[in-house]
Amino acid sequence: MREPTARRTAVEAVGVGSRRRRKRVLDGCSFRIPTGRVCGVVGPNGAGKSTLLALAAGLLRPDEGTLRVFGAAPRDAVARAALAFVGQDKPLYHRFTVAALLRMGRDLNPGWRDDLAERMLDLPASALRTRVGALSGGERTRVALALALGKAPALLLLDEPLADLDPLARRHVMGVLLADAVERGTTVVMSSHVLAELDDVIDYLLLVDGGRIRLAGETDEILAAHRLLVGPAADGPPTGRVVESRVNGRQRTLLLRAPAADPGPAWQVDEPGLAELLLSYLRSPQAPPLLTPTADTTLGAGHPGVTA
Repeated sequence: MREPTARRTAVEAVGVGSRRRRKRVLDGCSFRIPTGRVCGVVGPNGAGKSTLLALAAGLLRPDEGTLRVFGAAPRDAVARAALAFVGQDKPLYHRFTVAALLRMGRDLNPGWRDDLAERMLDLPASALRTRVGALSGGERTRVALALALGKAPALLLLDEPLADLDPLARRHVMGVLLADAVERGTTVVMSSHVLAELDDVIDYLLLVDGGRIRLAGETDEILAAHRLLVGPAADGPPTGRVVESRVNGRQRTLLLRAPAADPGPAWQVDEPGLAELLLSYLRSPQAPPLLTPTADTTLGAGHPGVTA
């Protein structure tokens, strides 16, 4: 017997809209994130990524539509116990020592795990006696992430978690997050406007642009649904739905939804990289959205094919 969809879905949004100071930030966002995925929420600054994560964390309420976490409203006790959130501002008590904050995390969370917090923190023992306000920005980020991971959440929501970290610390943090996703099946949802941070890390994608969902689903399936073609500028585009067409001298570069026919020997055909695909969609606001079946709320989970 298959599990109910709600138990296999970490986050589900249907027609979600949000306004801030009379400005529409999100408009008709519908998507599903299955459990156990490492999902990247990407898009330019001001696209609505932070608002989407704040809605999932229960810090904001949608003005339209519904958003549920493990089948419950984000502010319900079931959802709040299952999730942890680290926002961009990473609010911490600056007068507390690191050790005091960890003790507070232990006291407030029945399922607290010291090993997970310590793995993320990865600071010398002397730093535990340091007041948080005396730490560097990167060290404070590690403390905030340690408090979130120490809760042992089923869903970890991270808004620009790597912004204050140097390259070595970024590698450490991503390694810990990926290991936790594998070992405990944690669903990790993290936003970033730096595409290179998430390449080779995420296995699920939400592209948010202009308050709308442009791409959603498994990264492998989304990439496989496209082809990058390079050929003569004088030739007309081969069969397929054009996402972007660029001409440089005598050469034309096309991103297509996977063409149905062989474009011919004059064209070089490759699968695009993730960064290349995302940039093409951001440069082409007219391109229609694409959702894989697991992300599409109008389809049952596990439905075959890709929705365009």
